[in-house]
Amino acid sequence: MSQRVFITGGASGLGRALAEAYARDGARVCIGDIHLDRCAETLSALKALGADAHALSCNVTVEADLEAAAAWLQANWGGVDLVFNNAGVADAGGIDEMPIADWQWMIDINLLGVVRGCKAFVPMLKAQRSGHLVNIASMAGLIHPPMMSAYNATKAAVVALSETLQAELHPHGIQVSVVCPAFFRTNLAESVRTANADMARLTAKLINKSAIGADQIAAAVKAAVARGDFHVLTHVKERRIWLFKRAVPFAVYAAAMRRQMAKMMAKRTSRA
Repeated sequence: MSQRVFITGGASGLGRALAEAYARDGARVCIGDIHLDRCAETLSALKALGADAHALSCNVTVEADLEAAAAWLQANWGGVDLVFNNAGVADAGGIDEMPIADWQWMIDINLLGVVRGCKAFVPMLKAQRSGHLVNIASMAGLIHPPMMSAYNATKAAVVALSETLQAELHPHGIQVSVVCPAFFRTNLAESVRTANADMARLTAKLINKSAIGADQIAAAVKAAVARGDFHVLTHVKERRIWLFKRAVPFAVYAAAMRRQMAKMMAKRTSRA
């Protein structure tokens, strides 16, 4: 029986790459997104691959949208096997530059969007006694680079949530994975909020100039999920930084982060 897959933010970026990767394998793929024009385009691409595919209007800040998605999957496909809580946004800038409204926006989408997705689908997965939640976090949730406090905090919370659910849901036959990529080519830069023009340019450059594309990340994630990996760390360099952080006293790691921040500030000053 083919896998049944649901992906929030599935109309573009990593979400679309995941949708297409599973479609090529014969999975039934349902995408949820707020961008209805992109949904239509991605749905056409999935059907061109021969997939049984469906698109839903889904805003992860609205609990009822995720509950409706779960109800559609139950009614039409008899359940779901893989739920990707993928939708997310980004920020950049110092703690004194980010307004509280932007923090609330980040928390509502990056953290509570994942929480809503888990809450909506867990009752179905418990009833099935099977299924896999895949929460998309970031390496920023593990290594916490400077000038990204709100993004780091929300992604770290997704890691903590996923670790909690891995233990909580295991007795019900439900698997959990948390995906922590570093920068890769995607449309995430479209969503970046920052009052700091230099940080906006730097973030866009890191995303757009990355040697790794969304299709490569999707392939790595798909393989890791099939293996049942919990931590899915897609970038070798950043994985080494995380292992370094875990291995050394925090003062050593913090000094390295301060050196990184000094380099970033020097770049900003040189452009002034």
